[in-house]
Amino acid sequence: MRRLVLFAESLGGTESLVTYPLVQTHGSIPGSMLDKLGIDERLLRLSVGLENAEDLIADLEQAIG
Repeated sequence: MRRLVLFAESLGGTESLVTYPLVQTHGSIPGSMLDKLGIDERLLRLSVGLENAEDLIADLEQAIG
């Protein structure tokens, strides 16, 4: 099975990507502020690209289980 959603190295492309804000984009923010913002170890950010919608849904369904 082809996996469409990739772990983000950069958010400048047209492909679907997932990021882990706690360490990637918000790693330098103090814990008290992360709590206020609701950013914890369970949060992922999905940036949807230009792939076929049905393919993306199938990819996410198989990943989530």
